[in-house]
Amino acid sequence: MKHSFIAILVVLASFSLTAGAQTSAPGEPALPGISGTPVPASTSAPAGQNIFLGGVPTGKVQPDVMPLGLMNAIDRGLKYNLGVLVAQEGTRAARGERWKALSDLLPHVTTGTSEVREQVNLAAFGFAGLPGFPQIVGPFSVFDTRAYFSQTILDFHALGRMRQESALTRAANYSYQDARDIVVLVCANLYLQSVADGSRVQAAEVQVKTAQALYDRAEDMHKAGVVPSIDVLRAQVELEAQQQRLIYYRNEFEKQKLTLARAVGLPVGQEFRLTDSIPYTPMPPLSLDRAVERAYASRADYQAAQELLRAAEAARRAARGDALPSLHFNSDYGDIGNAPGQSHGTFTVTATLKIPLFQGGKVHGEMLQADAMVAQRQSELEDLRARIAYEVRTAFMDLKSSGDRVKVAQSARGLARDEVQQAQDRFSAGVVSSIEVVQAQDALATADENYISSLYTYNVAKASLARSLGIAEKSYKQFIGEGGQ
Repeated sequence: MKHSFIAILVVLASFSLTAGAQTSAPGEPALPGISGTPVPASTSAPAGQNIFLGGVPTGKVQPDVMPLGLMNAIDRGLKYNLGVLVAQEGTRAARGERWKALSDLLPHVTTGTSEVREQVNLAAFGFAGLPGFPQIVGPFSVFDTRAYFSQTILDFHALGRMRQESALTRAANYSYQDARDIVVLVCANLYLQSVADGSRVQAAEVQVKTAQALYDRAEDMHKAGVVPSIDVLRAQVELEAQQQRLIYYRNEFEKQKLTLARAVGLPVGQEFRLTDSIPYTPMPPLSLDRAVERAYASRADYQAAQELLRAAEAARRAARGDALPSLHFNSDYGDIGNAPGQSHGTFTVTATLKIPLFQGGKVHGEMLQADAMVAQRQSELEDLRARIAYEVRTAFMDLKSSGDRVKVAQSARGLARDEVQQAQDRFSAGVVSSIEVVQAQDALATADENYISSLYTYNVAKASLARSLGIAEKSYKQFIGEGGQ
């Protein structure tokens, strides 16, 4: 069987959920790992690359900094992301295969015109020395113009192959829709990751300002003889540690923006800024059982797997058709003579009944292959059905867990800010050393990171749920919330 779009199906069937832990900057307190977003892995992309992280740069570079919102990024990704473009071309290739299979059942009409100048040696054909016949005939001319018509009347193999390619075409269309859902998830994840990295930069800038104020205050108090030099040194170490973190986060932020720009097809070198902050918004109410049923009805990859099973069954019928009789009709009509003005109409009509008797085990081998493919597609369909239920349930658990984490992290961040303020006041009053202030600042940095990471994880969990339901493209605005408008 020919599967011209098999690369796209492998891309869409083989994507898995991967966890990406946040990397700690030099001098940054160790933080618990944060689960990353599902990013599909592509086996058809070059080694070390993911087809859905690529894009086709489109448009001219604007001199001004371009504003880019979440919905704008997703819309561009649906147009210029490499994964969706490859899937789109896969559907066109599948339609081409279907037309090729359909051509075996449609009428074929051709025409041809020939004019021949010929001389024949009859002796070469065993007619030498016949009384009254010359050995050399000609030269003479033969002019022939003719139309040829052929039509398959009954061919079970061709009929089964046409049904197989029709099912494969429908599967390719569903795979294209699934690719669009994946692009929505990937673009949303990259945008949310960029927003999270931008928030880390802002938090690190605040930490640098706070550390700078502590260092200036410690130096002034040391000059006044209020605190020892160790407090000044400790404040300076803290300041440089926070500066290191800021440098690291700025670099990560710029790299993440480059990844986003590539996936949504921005022109190379185009400067842009993120316009959406994506705050916490509650998830619309949805029951688990209803979500699973909705996923079965909406997931394009599940529908594509069903079509692949139908295609395998049609291929089995086509293989069986090789052992059945077939009926074909052929005819031609034209003029033949010595010259165009000296010709006469002739025609031929032929009906051919082909009955296979023995084909050396060819049909048996094709049936074995077709049966194996049907069994494989059936197993893949059942596995995908179970995986859909697993993904929906996992998305629900991640959504609840990350939502609870956001609330706890938000409270912890408020408490950490109060702790820093009280530690600074106590240090200024000479009640404590700078150790307490440094510890409070480190606690605030951890609280900020936990809040940023939990908010990012929560928003990605919403996008992942939309993807697991098969409605990412249709309902991503509703799932992301007002912050993504």
